[in-house]
Amino acid sequence: MSSSSSAPVVVTAEPPLVAPAAFDSVAASLGRFPAWWAELKRKAWAHYLELPLPKRTDELWRFSSIQGFRLAEPFTRANPASEEIVSALRIRSNLVTEKAAQAVYVNEVRVAQDALPEKLTKAGVIFDSIENAVLHHPGLIQAHFMAQDSRLGSEKLTALHRALTTGGAFIYVPKGVEIEQPLVVYHWAAGGRTAVFPHTLVVAEDNAKVTVVEFRQSASETDTTFAAGVNDLYAGPGAQVTYISAQRWSRSSLGFQGNETVVQRDGRVQSLGLQLGGRQVRTESHSRLQGPGSNSQMLSLAVAHGDQEFDQRTLQTHQSPHTASDLLYKNALFDQARTIFSGLIVVDPGAQKTDAYQSNRNLLCSPDAEANSLPGLEIEANDVRCTHGATNGKIDDEQLFYMAARGISKPVAEELLVFGFFEEVLNKLENEHLHAVLRDLIQAKFKK
Repeated sequence: MSSSSSAPVVVTAEPPLVAPAAFDSVAASLGRFPAWWAELKRKAWAHYLELPLPKRTDELWRFSSIQGFRLAEPFTRANPASEEIVSALRIRSNLVTEKAAQAVYVNEVRVAQDALPEKLTKAGVIFDSIENAVLHHPGLIQAHFMAQDSRLGSEKLTALHRALTTGGAFIYVPKGVEIEQPLVVYHWAAGGRTAVFPHTLVVAEDNAKVTVVEFRQSASETDTTFAAGVNDLYAGPGAQVTYISAQRWSRSSLGFQGNETVVQRDGRVQSLGLQLGGRQVRTESHSRLQGPGSNSQMLSLAVAHGDQEFDQRTLQTHQSPHTASDLLYKNALFDQARTIFSGLIVVDPGAQKTDAYQSNRNLLCSPDAEANSLPGLEIEANDVRCTHGATNGKIDDEQLFYMAARGISKPVAEELLVFGFFEEVLNKLENEHLHAVLRDLIQAKFKK
């Protein structure tokens, strides 16, 4: 171990999110990996221990329920699931029928992996675990695995993820290769009071094209999970990446998801996140537009019931001229649910001809629901077009009355109106099958 990793660690007095022994099992497995990977893990664990939990007075945690991350009892790292549970979850990993291949992870252990079609394998496409990629494709992992620093307030959570994640999917698409059907990844969490750290890394080289669909969910509604996940998306010059994720943790779970996107010259990334589960879930999404002509479309839908809280933080960073970003986040809130949206468009000096848009729209379906919106701009160039806005609206009583007069119950009417509200986002998907998959997931939540 180097001198940097053996230096004394200052441990905060705050209760830990995960039992301190969690790193022991990771450390015990590091001997089979390259020294740089072991060093990365050890430094990240030390960094996690040094960093304090955020405070509500921190601007990047404004309106958040910080108390939810101050645990009376830490979570334990998830153990491998029983064969019976694994077998059942393999069967349940069936949401996308039109696909190129899929992988299934349960408690960060890969339990199923389809073989890629032969033509994709011959073309150099890689669909494997991150740990295998560390051993066989180290240059790609060193270049892209969590290569971007967290800038949205959750440095402690991302350090914890970097230290403890062991089960993640790695997708690599070489120059000029186009994959017609989606690649699908399932991340399951099984067991009570357990912590999981799912990761997905997508690298699309010049003029490549790929669609990735990721599902993150609890095996049972009775399981309480702490999920700290991260995904990295890299679109090289002219590449096109579509990334769709759906989160369905159990209603008692605590979640965090970091989304880091880098887009190079003339590249395009479309990402859509669907938030359905969890008691308290925070997402942080940062798109970096690093080459002229690059484009990022950031989309999100959330359905919040009961006392759920969805905390959404976004950053659109324009680092080159002639770049474009378009963000549209829509939330439907019922009961006493809460959402927080805080988004910032940053235009660097010299990033002229930037075209950036940001919108957060909330549909309040209950007088007790609460939606907080904090859109913002930080512009250091003088020839740009940047707009942002936020709206809160209620379900139209006249529309409810109209439906009631035709025998449609209020719950069904509310569901129909929410779908109408969401359709603007869903219609941005080119793949009709994936559009239908997301509609089914939203509908399933209304039936609970």
